[in-house]
Amino acid sequence: MILTTHQPLFLPWPGFFFKAAYADCMVMLDNVQFPLGRGWMNRNRLKCDKGELWLTVPVSRKGRGLQMIREVEIDSGARWREKHLRAVRQNYVNAPFMKQHYPVIEAIYRKQRHTLVSLNLDLIRFFMNTLSLKADLVVQSELGVTGAGTDLIVDVCKECRASKYVIFTAAESHLDIKKFEQAGIQVTFLRFVPPVYPQLWGNFIYNLSTLDMLLNCGPVSESFILNAGGRISR
Repeated sequence: MILTTHQPLFLPWPGFFFKAAYADCMVMLDNVQFPLGRGWMNRNRLKCDKGELWLTVPVSRKGRGLQMIREVEIDSGARWREKHLRAVRQNYVNAPFMKQHYPVIEAIYRKQRHTLVSLNLDLIRFFMNTLSLKADLVVQSELGVTGAGTDLIVDVCKECRASKYVIFTAAESHLDIKKFEQAGIQVTFLRFVPPVYPQLWGNFIYNLSTLDMLLNCGPVSESFILNAGGRISR
């Protein structure tokens, strides 16, 4: 079985799903540390007439110190849901596939939840289904595997009985490949080239949330992602 891993990002970029397309199983690393600074766990970019349009899910941080991703709670006092939905409606009203996909996005947003990871996983499942990606989505905390670095990834592979692990070339420097070899796990590297596709609002912006691609391109989005690179040999 071929396995890959990633943190459960908010409205992920196309590269996230490109990696999923090369795997039989994608494990969401929710039992690792939530970034202290700005990251992609609770914010991402769409597009508007002025360029980038940032959407941020407010989370509770005060007095909580270091948190695991699975522990991070959404700030219930902030009125972020309607702000996000209004931004999508206003800026993508003329997108060809807005009417098809907006109702599902709205339903996910309207669902009451406490944790950030539950929101992110629902959105990721929506993208996976819409893009016809067949990889099983597994959550790290449900596997009962903990740890850090290469040891964590190797243990996840063992728990899922994976014989191959796929990663982007940029991640190679962060892993001890010899540990995979010692465990009998083959590592395959992926080269991702951000796809260019029809967008609204002027000059093209790379690596926006996959939602931008989906609202603009609909079913063709799958082809854009699948053809955005490939395996490379070592």
